[in-house]
Amino acid sequence: MAITSYCLFYNHQSNHSPPTYAFISFFNNRHRLLSWYTHLLSQSPSQTVLIRRLTPPKTILTANPQNVEYILKTNFINFPKGKPFTDVLQDFLGTGIFNVDGDLWLTQRKLASHQFTSRSLKQHVKTTIVQAVKTKLFPLLDSLAASDTAVDFQEVLRRLGFDIVCKLSLGFDPCCLGDQHSFSHQVPILKAFDTAAAIVAKRAATPISAVWKLKKFLGIGSEKVLKDSVLEIHAYITEIVDERKKIIINSEENELDLLSRMIMGGVNEELIRDMVISFIMAGRDTTSAAMTWLFYMLSRHTHVEEKLVSELAFQFKDDECENLKEMKYLQACLCESMRLYPPVSWDSKHAVDDDMLPDGTPVSAGDRVTYFPYGMGRMEKLWGVDRLEFRPNRWFDGEADEMGRMLVLKEVSAYKYPVFHAGPRVCLGKGMANVQMSYVVASIVKRFEIRAVGSEEAVYLPLLTAHMEGGFKVWIRRRRPTIGATCRHEYNLRK
Repeated sequence: MAITSYCLFYNHQSNHSPPTYAFISFFNNRHRLLSWYTHLLSQSPSQTVLIRRLTPPKTILTANPQNVEYILKTNFINFPKGKPFTDVLQDFLGTGIFNVDGDLWLTQRKLASHQFTSRSLKQHVKTTIVQAVKTKLFPLLDSLAASDTAVDFQEVLRRLGFDIVCKLSLGFDPCCLGDQHSFSHQVPILKAFDTAAAIVAKRAATPISAVWKLKKFLGIGSEKVLKDSVLEIHAYITEIVDERKKIIINSEENELDLLSRMIMGGVNEELIRDMVISFIMAGRDTTSAAMTWLFYMLSRHTHVEEKLVSELAFQFKDDECENLKEMKYLQACLCESMRLYPPVSWDSKHAVDDDMLPDGTPVSAGDRVTYFPYGMGRMEKLWGVDRLEFRPNRWFDGEADEMGRMLVLKEVSAYKYPVFHAGPRVCLGKGMANVQMSYVVASIVKRFEIRAVGSEEAVYLPLLTAHMEGGFKVWIRRRRPTIGATCRHEYNLRK
């Protein structure tokens, strides 16, 4: 009776509040939050809703770009991640840059920003990506194509991403991708990362946080599995750090990886470990998720794939990363795929003081304020009536004519399209991620056809970073060049 009275009471809303939904509604829809949230926001005049739980604070969910800008930029200082968020991820991410606020965040941000903007690191990134694609990815895909063997392409891209990010951040190649034979074997460190990420994501989705906290206190169930996985990750990284220190002492050359730069910069070991975990999670899972969904969409929209193949036939060179941004249709395809399937489905902050969002929504100190990139990509008010269609041309100012001219990419607000976050916490690795995704996608599309094994619609799974539930089973085929495809795009030669 007490719970029912609470729920009925909080279904009432004031004239100044957006539509409000009680805990019972949240509980009944907990297994379909993505579609439920998207529906609620599309029906709300302000694209904002309130979700009440059994105990305070309430959750303010928004897909309103003005609110997003206010949260992430205008009044950034009032909307940190907050202790409720950092407590959930503390055991896994520790005090890494993605799980801290205030001075500790600012210190790491300055350190990482300096490293990410160095010219030598940018060149190291390009060299590492090109080498990984040519020496690891191509041999594996050739082997799979020759043997006519289906493969989980999501896992291929995740292992490639892990190898690349470890080489960049640790100066160490774990060789997780391997050949066709070794690919079928489970990699322990990858399983440890996956397990830890899945468990802390479920912590965040638990309606009553006391449940996981009690399991942690007792050391039972999923919390014991999490502890074991994190210990394995820590041991793995600590061993690499110790080996890297020996190399630095005995080497006269400057190492280019982020780990070496942090060691030489005097950063303490625990902070190095936590920062490395954050870099690995960001560098591996976000880019692989984005590419997985793009290949899924290309396999279902072959007319889009044909246009992309035509562009790559003229503009893409195997050993160059410099002109990737000039491949407008490639960039449009990446943007359109991430609009529908963002690598991170939602992100939450916690208000320090009472506030009011631009749409008039009152915010109380301690409230969780969540912006929702997945839902934003599906709002008719933001993207039009064809919002659910995969249409890369929406990213161009004006439609291209038959010869393909007028391909000028639109400048879209980061607060309408916040897939790389925005404001002071905008993703430092955005440029690096774009280079990696663009080069890998272009390299694959130019040489191979990726075709889904079945016709079932894929399911978007929102963990810490989004995954395709059950993986993406595909056939790999060598692409046969066609004269017609290249002739249709001679405009590229005349640019």
